[in-house]
Formats: sequence, C-alpha cells, structure tokens
Amino acid sequence: MTTAAALAAFGPDARLRTTVETAGRLDGRGRVLGDVYLVGAGDPNLSARFAPGRPTAAFEAMADALLAAGVRRIEGRVVGHEGAFTGDGRGSDWTWEDLVWGYGAPVSALSFGDNAIELKLAPGERVGDPAVLDIAPFRPPLEVISNVTTAETGTEEDVRLDLEGADRVRLSGRLPLGGEWEGLVAVADPARWAATTFAAVLESKGIRVGGGVLTSRVALPVDRRFLAAHDSEPMAEIVRVVNKESQNLHAEILLRLLGLRVEGEGSASKGHEAVLAFLRRIGVPADGWGLVDGSGLARTDLLTPHGLVSLLEAMDRHPHAAAFRDSLPVAGRDGTLEKRMRGKAAEGRVLAKTGTLNLANALAGYVTTTRGDRLVFAIVVNNHAGRAKEAVEAIDAIAVALASAR
Repeated sequence: MTTAAALAAFGPDARLRTTVETAGRLDGRGRVLGDVYLVGAGDPNLSARFAPGRPTAAFEAMADALLAAGVRRIEGRVVGHEGAFTGDGRGSDWTWEDLVWGYGAPVSALSFGDNAIELKLAPGERVGDPAVLDIAPFRPPLEVISNVTTAETGTEEDVRLDLEGADRVRLSGRLPLGGEWEGLVAVADPARWAATTFAAVLESKGIRVGGGVLTSRVALPVDRRFLAAHDSEPMAEIVRVVNKESQNLHAEILLRLLGLRVEGEGSASKGHEAVLAFLRRIGVPADGWGLVDGSGLARTDLLTPHGLVSLLEAMDRHPHAAAFRDSLPVAGRDGTLEKRMRGKAAEGRVLAKTGTLNLANALAGYVTTTRGDRLVFAIVVNNHAGRAKEAVEAIDAIAVALASAR
C-alpha cells in the first residue's frame, strides 16, 4: 500500500533534494560566517547503494560544490536538519527486540547509510582466540565491544548482541572455526550521524568546521541561501528498493513523505490518511484493515488477502502500473525471491512482494501462466505452528501451481 500510494502521489520521475544551506555570509577569505545546514528531504538512499564502495558519495559531491563556491572554513556549526518529519522515529507497536536491528532503524528526514551499522565477525586463528570484528560503513556512531571467542569446528554458533545505552553495543558468545556472523545494528540518532559524517567529509576536503555538529527540527532561517544540493534517484527506483529488498526504513520514510505531500505534515498519522484516501480513490475496500506503520513490521498491522488482491488489480490499471510491477521481486531472479522457485514454472513468471515476521509469511503479486493469462494472487499464513520454511514451501507450491496453469 505504501509504495503504490507513493508512486501515485509523486509519480515515477520525482526526485528528493538534500541541500546544504546557510544564513551566514561568505566573506572574502572563504569563511562562512554562521551555521551551515544539511537539510534532509527524506532521501532514503544517501548510502553506497547507487555508488558501490562509496557510502559518502553524495556528501563528497556537495563538499566539492562548496569548494567550488570558495568555501574553506565554516565558522559556525554543521546542523543536521530533519524538520521535514514530525513525531516518533520508531513505528507504533514495534517490539523492543526489533529496535536494535537495522530492519527496525528509526526514521529521519535526514538518513544516511540506511541508519544502520554493519557488523561482521570471523573466527580467530585458533580455538579460544577472540573473534575478528569488522565494522562498516564510514565512522560508526557506536562503540562496539566484542567478547566473542572462537570455538571448535562444528560447534553451534551462539552470538548475542546487547544494547548498552544509546551509543554502545556488546557482542558476546562463540563463533566456530569456519563460521561467520553478520548483523545490521540500528543507529539511535540518524540525523546526527549524517551531519557528523558530512562534517568529516568537509574536513577531509580541506573545509574546516569551527563550531561542531548538532541536529535541529526547528524552522530554518528565512534569509538562507543554497550552497549545494544532491538529487535522489527517481521515485520509481526508490520504490524498487523498498519492494525488491523489503526495506522497512525506506517504507517508513515514504509513509511520512506521503503525509507531507498530501496532507501537509510529515507524520505517520498523516501518511496513513493519505494512503487511505488513495485506496478510496482507486476503489479498494479497506474494511477490516488496520494500518499501524508503513512497512508492516508492527504486529498489529491488519490486512486481508482480498484487500491485497483488490489493490493489485487496481494498480494493474493505474497509469504507473509498469513502474509498480517492475518494483516487485521476480521469482528465481532477484530481490527477496531470488533463491525461491528457481528452475520451476514460476521462475520469471511470478512478480510478488514477500512478507515475513515471526509466525507470519506472505506473498502477493502477479503471475503469468504458461498459457499466457495474467493472474493476481495473495497468500497469507499466520500463526503457523511448524517451521517458517514449511510455510514458505507451501506458499511457493501454490505460486508454481498458478504459473503451471494451461
């Protein structure tokens, strides 16, 4: 629902602009006499996603623009401005254990690197050695302490992560020889991390920052001017990332962007109003639905398979139908379906969004049968008592049967 509504509201070609602005004066010695604002507009891809190996590529380009404008020193502060969004950065009814991980990262109008730190552990050389910790990406805002030790080959992996305050995590347990562990840990203050990283990039380019870093949501000065800007990928590409990767943070950002675009307020509640208004316009019944967030991470989100099918049918007739279909994972080919249904009739014929929570598995989308018919389907499995793998296998079997229809 979130991505369909976003495509309808913005169009597939819309871009989001992150800007560098100031109300200070640039004097003849290359100094900005005042604060410089890094203003977030909800671009979810200020990361290495479209610049492989270069997580700070957007910040580097904006720093180069400041250099070209003659800036050599900022006498004030670098202010990470996230005022486009209001309200809590966490989704309503998210569980406590979700909040530490990247898939439960807090929302900000100024986000960087998916608001998550990637941690990797490799075993040491011998049993009993400390595991080797690798941290990415650029300048993590967390202190990471690892007490993980190396265990014998064949030993069951047992790595535990505990949050010790807002800016420190501790890893403990054991990792067997030949094993590996990785996890994405959420950043507590995304806007500060983005602003701190931008300030570090400025320093690396030779632009000194005299006043430090802070964040703000208050209104920007009226008499400010632009110094640099970075435009996001088109909305169609933003939506592709959400649906192909099942990217929760980006879906939550889109929900708030919808609220800002349609209702004039960048909040989750106004985003929901925009989504429901969109559903009414395209004739999708929302009876029995209860939308709590934009991603589906909340356990209190309620949807019906019939409603999902109605949405998919309506989007198939929508002017942006092609962009919507192209955003969905393709069975056996890419996204969250890359390794599912390979070598079967559904490979390349099923375009569908996955849904996964503890005790819940779902798949909804389009399938083209071997005789050339195109079908819409939605499958939701709740409170399955067995292993999740069994539910996924049953879902895939239905999708394969649909694709096999002659």
